[in-house]
Order: sequence, then structure tokens, then C-alpha cells
Amino acid sequence: MILFFGTRAGKGKTFPLPQTSCPHCGLSGHLQAEVIPHYVHLFWVPVYRLRPWRLITCSHCKKGYEASDFTAEMERELQRLED
Repeated sequence: MILFFGTRAGKGKTFPLPQTSCPHCGLSGHLQAEVIPHYVHLFWVPVYRLRPWRLITCSHCKKGYEASDFTAEMERELQRLED
């Protein structure tokens, strides 16, 4: 018997962060957050949702921030939008 299992990314959502300023260039209104869920799948059917991958990028200076680089302001705004 053969089992096909693994992890796969789901469809991501993009949120603008209008009140949050970029720590690199200092401008506000240019940050966008992308939240991409990941799933464990069995025979290509998602069976368990893993922690989503979160990334924030600045459209002005093109700097990207992973979850470990988020400021408290970014974290608060993202939590508010995800709820």
C-alpha cells in the first residue's frame, strides 16, 4: 500500500497595513501583509492546518519582514486584521 502525504501551502490572503510605518524607511501606508496557511495533506486532501507563514513587505523600500522581525506595531495591526 502506498500513502501520499506531506505539506502544502494554501491560498494566501493579502492585507494592507495603512496605519503601520515601515521600520526601515519610516513611511506609513506602504506595508502589506501576506498570510499563507500550510496544511498537512493525505492523498492531496488537507487534513490538518499548520501555523500560517506571515510576511510583511514595504512597497516603497521593498524591505521584507518575516514573523521574527515584526515590530509590536506590526503584530498588533496584523492581529486586528486577521480577527
